[in-house]
Amino acid sequence: MFTGIIEEKGVVKSLLKGSKSARLSISAQRIMEDIRIGDSINTNGVCLTVAAFTADTFTADIMPETIRKTNLNKLKTGDPVNLERALLLNDRLGGHLVNGHIDGIGTVKRIWEEDNSTWLSIQTDPSILRYIVEKGSVALDGISLTVVKVDAINFEVSIIPHTRQTTTLTGKKLGDWVNIECDILAKYTEKLLKPEDQESKITLDFLAKNNFL
Repeated sequence: MFTGIIEEKGVVKSLLKGSKSARLSISAQRIMEDIRIGDSINTNGVCLTVAAFTADTFTADIMPETIRKTNLNKLKTGDPVNLERALLLNDRLGGHLVNGHIDGIGTVKRIWEEDNSTWLSIQTDPSILRYIVEKGSVALDGISLTVVKVDAINFEVSIIPHTRQTTTLTGKKLGDWVNIECDILAKYTEKLLKPEDQESKITLDFLAKNNFL
């Protein structure tokens, strides 16, 4: 489990591609301080397991499903990546609960500046947009952000200078892909409202009466 608050930007040292999978090596500094084999590292929003490491590099295997669902297969040697270690139970939760399980890809359709903020408009599939709500949380390439606006095909986020400087969002261009993870609470709520094998007692009326809506 992660928070979406990026600890540092690492750099891709190599991406060795197989027929359907890949092996990714990333150089980093801060997250290497207490790294161990088997640790989970959020890498551009994807939860990867440390398979090997040196003093300044860790290596992880990327399975076919991750290749299909994320933008990791687009990485090249020298590219920056957002990195975050797994959440400790005594840490502050500065962002929101992020699993590192990507729901799909979005495309940067528009970028513009407003005073000290940078806006991004992201186009994605309706199957993802259904879980994105105004003022709700979304993780883009592992970064916890607040959704400002949603329409039928896009959603918009506004980025503060600190996020722009310390993450890979500063280098995004029109047409670039971003990994999207929706708030897990939305998916659990949908599952409870539409159970597969029994009639649910949890309805929209029930949620409204109990101040959940």
